[in-house]
Amino acid sequence: MKVFSDHSRPTPDRPAVRALVAGSVGNFIEWYEFGVYGYFATVIAARFFTPEGAGTAEGLVRTYASFALAFFFRPVGAALFGRLGDKVGRRPVLILVIALMTGATTLIGVLPTYATAGALAPWLLTFLRVVQGLSAGGEFGGAVSVLTEFAPPGRRGLYGAWQSFTVALGLLGGAGVAALLATMLDPGQLGDWGWRLAFLLTLPMGLGALWLRLRLEETPSFRGDAVREVPPAREMRAAIALGAGRVMGWAAAGYTFLVVLPSYLQSTLDASFQQALLATVLANVGFAVTILPAGLLSDRVGRRPVMLAGAALVVALSVPLLNLLQDDGTSNTVKGAWVFGAGAVVGLMAGPGPAMLSEMFPTSVRYTGLGLAYALSNAVFSGCAGLIITQSVRRTGNVDIPAYYAVAACAVSVLALAVTKNPAGKVGREDADAGDRADVRDVVRRDRRGGGRPEPRR
Repeated sequence: MKVFSDHSRPTPDRPAVRALVAGSVGNFIEWYEFGVYGYFATVIAARFFTPEGAGTAEGLVRTYASFALAFFFRPVGAALFGRLGDKVGRRPVLILVIALMTGATTLIGVLPTYATAGALAPWLLTFLRVVQGLSAGGEFGGAVSVLTEFAPPGRRGLYGAWQSFTVALGLLGGAGVAALLATMLDPGQLGDWGWRLAFLLTLPMGLGALWLRLRLEETPSFRGDAVREVPPAREMRAAIALGAGRVMGWAAAGYTFLVVLPSYLQSTLDASFQQALLATVLANVGFAVTILPAGLLSDRVGRRPVMLAGAALVVALSVPLLNLLQDDGTSNTVKGAWVFGAGAVVGLMAGPGPAMLSEMFPTSVRYTGLGLAYALSNAVFSGCAGLIITQSVRRTGNVDIPAYYAVAACAVSVLALAVTKNPAGKVGREDADAGDRADVRDVVRRDRRGGGRPEPRR
């Protein structure tokens, strides 16, 4: 029987293409919903978290607290579903998490508001956000494992980048739906029932994603890795911490410029809902444009150089960007170009990021390891972004807080990316030079010997 390992991957064929679609589609659903929640934060705050007599800012803070709580359940979902995915396979767990995400998001669209259900309304919304957090925690590790384990030799960066690309598409889809509803409906209709349509649209999308995953095959690495070498717990913890540090800047800058931006522009700079959404769409378009090229570039020059460039650019440009947005004398065209550029810089980190995390862990613990690294980073630096920024601006009056937040996180990522030794390096691989190109050599050796497992590396 032919044995597959991480070093003998199929060439792009129908199962690989199917895996690319099925692995990516869940991320679209997940980030569409998280984007919609962020874009409608002010509406949700008024309907669920602002009792009579409470202030608008207080309701927005509570809304972001619920948003953050869902992110803190992501590591729980990553650990729970990750261990399951590493034991029974990627496919069944990915089917389960997309069903949970679809059900919870759809139910948000039919929840009673505070005016109808009183104090029960925010608790129901928070419960559904927790379910979403658990399922989202299990989504990333499984999706990236599927994408990178099906990737042909030398293409893990490009295949993994599809995870981030569908994140951009999901955020753009959410922004597009929000903008369409805001254009077609007056503010009263949008606040009364229009916002619900954005969440209810998840049902048909989720059913389509579920159908695709039911047709998904198990990955070659999981089926064929006869020797499941598990790194020591200490090495695993160190690798997870290092991975979280490496994607910290991606998490913080991504949420600051791609999701939190609308409510910041509205509450701090007095922009209209439509203006805020337009700025967000431009940022997300810039984000989407650079992701796949960044992933492909990382297959040629390595993951770290591309991600380091993105993190360094965020450090250099965040404060000038915020100052420009605050300047009434700057034209909207120039502001739009800078917002587009901010999204593009985040894409430089998001493109190689999934493959970089995948290569840090062996097949036996990959779902769990990369899922936890990503979830822990996102729990703190994505989920808390809106809460931290809103509260800090509110207390200090400093409108540059979003820039400082992104800069601090990216500075840490620069340091983490500069570390060359992978704690789980005995069984994991990091850069394209050490991973993808070595895979190509192993496949050549195997083919010359007529098949079988690759020669051990010396």
